[in-house]
Amino acid sequence: MFSFISINWKGKPLKSLQFIIKLISQTKTKKGLEIKTEIDEKEYQIGKEISKKQMNLVSLELCDFHGEWNYKIKPNKNLKNV
Repeated sequence: MFSFISINWKGKPLKSLQFIIKLISQTKTKKGLEIKTEIDEKEYQIGKEISKKQMNLVSLELCDFHGEWNYKIKPNKNLKNV
């Protein structure tokens, strides 16, 4: 996804957040990738720690190529509205 975004805004001055959002949302591929964007203005707590127990609840599927970087996050079917 990020490589296609970079290709789409190549050589264009990233003048404002609104312009960046517009460029990202205009990114499409021949195989049908479309990206939807919105600005999230929520403030998030900095430095919040995630426990090992919480992390173990995340259902990660590591990819064959550099699984430490590339993975899929899948729904955890063992959770019921945690």
